[in-house]
Amino acid sequence: MRTAQCLSAKLIVSGQAKVLVEGVVRLGLHVNAALSRLLDELGDGPGARRPALVRGNSGYANEGILLELEARNQPYLLRLRQTANVQRLVRRRFERQDGSRADNQGLQMVEDQLQLHGWSKRRRVVIVRQRIRGGIARQRRVDGKQLRLDRAGPSVHEGDRLWEYAVMVTDVAYPIEAIGQLYRDRLDCENGFDELKNPWGLGGFTTQDINRCQTTARTCALVYNWWRWYCRTANPGARMEAITSRPLRLAAVGKAASHAGQTTLYLTPMHGKASILKSLIANIRAALEHVRGTAEQFKTADPWAVLVRYVSDKIAPAIGPLRPPDALPASG
Repeated sequence: MRTAQCLSAKLIVSGQAKVLVEGVVRLGLHVNAALSRLLDELGDGPGARRPALVRGNSGYANEGILLELEARNQPYLLRLRQTANVQRLVRRRFERQDGSRADNQGLQMVEDQLQLHGWSKRRRVVIVRQRIRGGIARQRRVDGKQLRLDRAGPSVHEGDRLWEYAVMVTDVAYPIEAIGQLYRDRLDCENGFDELKNPWGLGGFTTQDINRCQTTARTCALVYNWWRWYCRTANPGARMEAITSRPLRLAAVGKAASHAGQTTLYLTPMHGKASILKSLIANIRAALEHVRGTAEQFKTADPWAVLVRYVSDKIAPAIGPLRPPDALPASG
C-alpha cells in the first residue's frame, strides 16, 4: 500500500512579489487534522504567526473545520456550496431588495443567519451578487451533430436582469461592504499555489520515500524562486506567469566572448516578440551592473541580497520622510 503524502507550502506574498520560503512534505492527513496542526504550529498570543483571516472555497465550509476555527477564535471567511437550503435563502433575501449599495465592482451584499444540515448552530452568512452584463453564450447542436455557440444579444442583457451570486459563511466583524473584496483578494493568493502545482509540477509527483519527495519538492521550490526573481528583474512592473514567461525568456541563442579579462554574453532573440524581449534583457543587464558596482565598492556585500533589494525597490519604491507643508505667509 502506498502511503499518502501531502506538501505543506508557505507562500509569502509581499506586495507584488511571491516567494516560496518553505516546503514540507508530510504524511497525508485529514484536512481537519492538518488544519489543527498548522494552527498549533503558528501559535497563539502576541508573538504568534497565525493569519488574521482564513479564507477558503466551498470544500472547506463543513462543520468539522468550522468548529476547529471557532475553538481557536480564528476568524474565517468560507464559501458555501449551492445546496437547496442555500438557494432557498438566496431567493428569500433577494425578493426583499434590502441589500447594500453596489461597490466599484458592482457587487451587492446582504447578510442573514443560516443553519445547514450537519451544522450544530446558526451562523452568519453573507450573500454576494453581481449583475452579468456581457459575455453570455449558449451552446447547442445544429441538426443534432455540429456544435454551435450563440452569443447573447443586447436584448438579453437589457431585458431580464441576470445575476451571479455566492454565499459566504463568516464570523468576522468587518462591515458587510468589505466581505466581497476580502474574498476576491483570496484569488490572487490562489494563483501562486496553482502555478506551483501545475506549471512547476509540485502537484504531479510522489514517491514511497518521503525523503526523496522532500528533496524534490524543495529543489523545485528553489528553482521557482530563482525564476520568480529573474522575471521580476526583467519586468518589475508586473508578474510574469511561468507558462508564458518561460517560452519568451528562453527563446534566444547565446554566445559568450572573452576579451581582455572580460566575458560578454551575446543573445539573439528567436521569439516573435523580440522587441519586448530586448527591453526585458536590458533591465536584467541594468540589475547585474548595479550588483557588480555594489560588490566592487563593498567587498563584504552579498550579491544575492543586493539583487533582491534592487528588485524590491523597483517593485515598491521606498517612501521618504514626509515633507512638512510650507508655512503660510504672515498677514499684515
